[in-house]
Amino acid sequence: MNLTKRFYVLNLLTMLGAVGLTILAAVMYVAVYTKILGRETYLDGMAKAYEVRQGLHELKNDMQTYTFDQLSSPAVQQQLRTRVLASGGEAVLVKNNEVLYATMLVNSMDAARLLLLTDSSPDQTFQLEEKTYFYERISYSLAPGSGGALLLLAPVRLNMGFYKTLGLFAAAVFVLSLLLLNAWVSWRFSRAVIRPVFRLKDAAAKISEGDLDGGIAEEGEGEVRELGRTLEIMRIRLKESVDLQQKYDENRKFLVSSISHDLKTPVTSIKGYIEGILDGVARTPEKMQEYLETARSKAELVNTLMDDLLLYSSLDLNQLPYHFEETDLVRYFEDCIADNQYEFQRAGVRLSLAVELEQPAKVRMDRERFKRVIQNIMDNALKYMDKPDGQVAVVLRETRTSAIIEIQDNGRGIPEEDLPYVFDRFYRVDASRKNASGSGLGLAIAKQIVEGHEGSLWARSQPGQGTRMMISLKKS
Repeated sequence: MNLTKRFYVLNLLTMLGAVGLTILAAVMYVAVYTKILGRETYLDGMAKAYEVRQGLHELKNDMQTYTFDQLSSPAVQQQLRTRVLASGGEAVLVKNNEVLYATMLVNSMDAARLLLLTDSSPDQTFQLEEKTYFYERISYSLAPGSGGALLLLAPVRLNMGFYKTLGLFAAAVFVLSLLLLNAWVSWRFSRAVIRPVFRLKDAAAKISEGDLDGGIAEEGEGEVRELGRTLEIMRIRLKESVDLQQKYDENRKFLVSSISHDLKTPVTSIKGYIEGILDGVARTPEKMQEYLETARSKAELVNTLMDDLLLYSSLDLNQLPYHFEETDLVRYFEDCIADNQYEFQRAGVRLSLAVELEQPAKVRMDRERFKRVIQNIMDNALKYMDKPDGQVAVVLRETRTSAIIEIQDNGRGIPEEDLPYVFDRFYRVDASRKNASGSGLGLAIAKQIVEGHEGSLWARSQPGQGTRMMISLKKS
């Protein structure tokens, strides 16, 4: 129900509630009044009025047995007088607006008025000289052009003080209950609409000033609650947009600083070797070939660093699309081992695959992106291998819900103080960045790609004994 309908319904309920409370209060007032002053005090007038009315009705029934001429008889009139006065009433016999008999002082004009009043009142009462009368009327048809009527009258003597007090009490209760119920409706409306709207106004003002940290509660009713929910969604989207823009700016600064810092050494080396060739330092063809090979390797390092920077930036901003496919884990890593086997054999390092799966395991992965993860980890294992009998093993295990890929090596290992930071960008275990041959982004890129697969990547290592890189992926 919208606010407009709810407002009208509440006002209608307010009016009905006030009427109901007034009726209840009037009943309680009458009950208390009769309890304190006695039932007769309150009902005596009504009981007497009822008795008079019943008496008039019975007398009318008896008088209807007489003809109009018989009513003119002194004996019948005496009987009529006795009975009507005994009941506290009066009798008037009229023929053609002329009074033939009356127990009260009445003239022809009064008789005409009585005939008129008793002819038009639907509830058998009329007002005369600020008094209320019950009446019964018997009409007679006489000779053509003439008519007669017997009027039986009795004054109504009610306890008007009680009814005035009751009316004033009921009016006061109605007004008071209407005011209280209106105050309750206003309070409800204020709590459900006005106060939430003011809070929404304050929240909107903060948003307009750039404060996007404060959440907007869903409160109030109907359209107000919907408005609060809409503003909160708008705030969240604005905050995400601002955070993304800040991340763009941070990445831009990061790329600029990284490029200027990490490219300086290889570019300087390339420049130095080229200048050495131009200056004639490399005089023999062998020396010149050595200088050119060194400059080429440094240029390849610059190219790798640029590629890694751009890839990491895209991953960090969630701009790199993934193409997931259901992949058999064993077959995938058999291909990875085959692709890297030659390079490891040339370096004198044994590369192997150990399958500890109870049954074939499948995961959803982007095969090309995930190859970058494995390649970066294997490159690190090969780079930091310091033993003549170097070994790198890929071990496939599983839990009830996940596939575990472990890449073990028996290289130099990672010092305990460096282990928490190996996945940070540009962090190298080597103390000197100048002697490092990589970009420092390999493991950071690997971690970003694994997390893009909703997986986890972590490391365990013991200096001098080797390192274990472990990846957890959900099984499909």
